[in-house]
Amino acid sequence: MGEVTVRFVGGPADGLVRDVPAGSDGAPPRRWIMRHPDGTGPVQAGPDHLYERDRPDDAGGWSMRFVRTDPLGVSE
Repeated sequence: MGEVTVRFVGGPADGLVRDVPAGSDGAPPRRWIMRHPDGTGPVQAGPDHLYERDRPDDAGGWSMRFVRTDPLGVSE
């Protein structure tokens, strides 16, 4: 399994470009949960943000669109 580059659109990660695991078809996961730090460092854990795969862009990357924010622990 490789990685694929995605751009997050909307929500708190808007504009972030990141590599995520790619499926056997080369596409990113259908859904991705953007997790905040686990609270073991100086930053306290926070809510999780759900993104869904959108479509590939002209440069061969993909976009992930913001869906919703869940309170800490709800998406586990």
